[in-house]
Amino acid sequence: METRALGALIEKDITTPDYYPLSLNALINACNQKSNRDPVMHLDEEAVRDALRALNEIGLAGPVSSADSRVPKYEHRLQEVFNLPRAETAVLCVLLLRGPQTPGELRGRTERMHRFEELSDVHSALQRLIQREPPLVKMLPRQPGTKETRYVHLLSGDVEVAEPAQEPAVTTASADGERIARLESEIGSLKAELAELKKELRDFQKRFE
Repeated sequence: METRALGALIEKDITTPDYYPLSLNALINACNQKSNRDPVMHLDEEAVRDALRALNEIGLAGPVSSADSRVPKYEHRLQEVFNLPRAETAVLCVLLLRGPQTPGELRGRTERMHRFEELSDVHSALQRLIQREPPLVKMLPRQPGTKETRYVHLLSGDVEVAEPAQEPAVTTASADGERIARLESEIGSLKAELAELKKELRDFQKRFE
């Protein structure tokens, strides 16, 4: 919940600055919107208030002091805590809102917040986030059948991903044994078919005797 609320505040700060900071209702809607979110969530007012309290305790978001507004409004404080440039802010924001992603996915999905001219620019932003102390992003192990590596944010803590299950190694002797057993089975089937054909041929010949 804290991740979603923080990501929503960062996104709206960049993409709709005229309507930022956000009221509680606006933040609830931003957290629960169906586009650009993975997973789609259904947070109620209490859940978003709890998320804001938790973010306020660690200095990442909080209420805005303003005499002009009739309702309380809230802002993120990512810059005060991490002082990130726009490129890295955009990458981190999309990771907060949509979970683990490849550099190609990040390039397309950060378009409204920051335009990356080349895919290498996304890689550079990711590397800077990884090299921070403590790191804000982590590279995940490549999954079987995938060509690209995915990256995940670490603002919710370290992410443990199970290594892909390894197929048990087959020794040469075992492989030879399996191949021989398979061939013996096929030969047995062929012998049975040949015997059946011979029987049918004999039955056919007896008709003309």
